[in-house]
Amino acid sequence: MAMNRVHAWLCASERWARGVEERYLPWALAGVELGDNVLEIGPGYGATTRVLLDRAPALTVLEVDPRLADRLSARFGEKLRVVHGDGAAMPLPSDSYSGVTCFTMLHHVPSVGAQDRLFSEAFRVLEPGGTFAGADGVATLGFRLLHLFDTMVVVDPATLPHRLVTAGFVDVDVAVRPRAAFKFRARKPVRV
Repeated sequence: MAMNRVHAWLCASERWARGVEERYLPWALAGVELGDNVLEIGPGYGATTRVLLDRAPALTVLEVDPRLADRLSARFGEKLRVVHGDGAAMPLPSDSYSGVTCFTMLHHVPSVGAQDRLFSEAFRVLEPGGTFAGADGVATLGFRLLHLFDTMVVVDPATLPHRLVTAGFVDVDVAVRPRAAFKFRARKPVRV
């Protein structure tokens, strides 16, 4: 998934990592319980992974870019399990994770159809009762400029609840921070 040099530099920067740790993830995960075994889809350079390591006793990351997957393995070593794969076709077993997350990566999924397959796969790998949570940017001018020549399919937060319900989720909640980002959470129902 293409990313321009400025965008790649920003995502790999310590400045971005600090912002993720101090502001973005506390906002995105406020009140969210992920459980003990968490999957992060699309960790990229690992800014969110670094924070999630303190929140989850067991963390697996699924990264589509083989260079970034190798970089995450080298950076975090034994602290987490790194899997190279596509979020729209996860090489992971069903009903395996208490929580699934994705942050600032949905807009890099190359089509709405692939995003919907990612939602279905997140549902499949979640344990019954598990939580799917994440956040992404909204289509502001600054966001679009940062993503020039990137793969960019912005998720409309107004349509996201329906898309998550279609994937099977319940208790869907989407909140928008105007001119900045949206966050979401949803739950896989418990089987009766």
